[in-house]
Amino acid sequence: MVMTPFLLKVFGDFISTDITFNPLDHPVIIVFLVLLTVIVSFVSGFYPAMVLSKFQPVLVLKNQAYAGTSKTRSAWLRKSLTVTQFVIAQFFIMATTLVSKQIYYVLHKDLGFKKDAIMTVFMPWNAKNQGLKDVYAEKIKQLPQVALLSRGGELPSSDGWSSNDAVYRDGKKETKTELYTKSGDENFLKVYHIRLIGGRNVTMADTANALLINETYARILGFKNSTDAIGKYIEFGLREKRQIVGVFGDFHQASLHSVIKPLAIFPQMYNYDGLHIALKPETAGGNEWKTATTAMEREWKKLFPEDDFEFHFFDESIANMYVKEQQVSKLLTWAMGLSIFISCLGLLGLAMFTTGARTKEIGVRKVLGATVTQIVTLLSRELVLLVLLAFVIVTPLAFWGMNKWMQNFADHTSLSWWVFVLSGAGMLLTALITLSSQTIRAAIANPVKSLRSE
Repeated sequence: MVMTPFLLKVFGDFISTDITFNPLDHPVIIVFLVLLTVIVSFVSGFYPAMVLSKFQPVLVLKNQAYAGTSKTRSAWLRKSLTVTQFVIAQFFIMATTLVSKQIYYVLHKDLGFKKDAIMTVFMPWNAKNQGLKDVYAEKIKQLPQVALLSRGGELPSSDGWSSNDAVYRDGKKETKTELYTKSGDENFLKVYHIRLIGGRNVTMADTANALLINETYARILGFKNSTDAIGKYIEFGLREKRQIVGVFGDFHQASLHSVIKPLAIFPQMYNYDGLHIALKPETAGGNEWKTATTAMEREWKKLFPEDDFEFHFFDESIANMYVKEQQVSKLLTWAMGLSIFISCLGLLGLAMFTTGARTKEIGVRKVLGATVTQIVTLLSRELVLLVLLAFVIVTPLAFWGMNKWMQNFADHTSLSWWVFVLSGAGMLLTALITLSSQTIRAAIANPVKSLRSE
């Protein structure tokens, strides 16, 4: 109850802001917690009470309750529960590592364009005076912090898209394809560092008769060498016909969940709403970009006083495409920490039980010359084998589960073997540290105390 307000803040990205925690407003919660405490306490005490009630008093008084039985060595229930706990914990470790690896991959992969130090500003499409857009673009272009400005439509990679049915005729052969389209002036490729593989760039004189296509579309049209498509004509409907004047390198038009699609870029005849602004690098400790945005907002208020000024950095827009994956990673991290904690508690309890049941055996071994290392190894071996068994069980399950999850991405990182090995090694190290508090204490104990009753 004390932690709940804190946890609501931690998981604020997943929980509605309308949800608050005040137990006084929900007495059912208090009743539930009281009943939960009573029931769990009763169930927890019931099992050991049943076991203890079956012991013979004479054997108990002689500390021989388990004498002649195999319960200390082959308690399959305790071992099964321990293995299950570590299967769950190791699954979360592997899943968290692989999800983090995929997020790092998508955020750092070369997407075919530059995404750093680029701002986008979209002017009001319904401006009363469309000429003000030209004035504002010129004002921004003259700012000392701006390296290059392009006017266009959507970003190279975004959730928004438009497409047209395009037809290419090669003699009697006709190739009809859904062609995705983006608009931009002659600086669009330059701002985003999109490679022009062959041909020339478009100019504003090409608004009605030319376009650029990507390599994927050139291959769909049947050209093994993509630059062979230059000079060919693409038809849109019955009236529009454009010539391919250049081919640019493939880039991802959306998140890596989607494959690269056939794409064309061409200049528009009407005013552009979008400004794609390449900024000059900031100096060490400088605030040139903040100065630039302040100047942009000042000019905006002069020309578009009725509209709010908004800008976005392109790299942040790319990161926002993977908000869901980042939320999954955060949830998995919490689940991993909780499952490891619970598993270590279970292992600690099992270690305490094992060392307690074998106290006299340890004393006899020490009297006969066993070293601390040998005793620690003896006590740890069986428990370590349980952790290794959990690793063997969980690895194929985690591989299958994460492979299914990775299939949501058209382009994803590899399921590296080292992720599974490192996860298993980390869990084993955690188990050994947990065990050491009990095994070392039992190994260095004075055997006289454990054998005194004999």
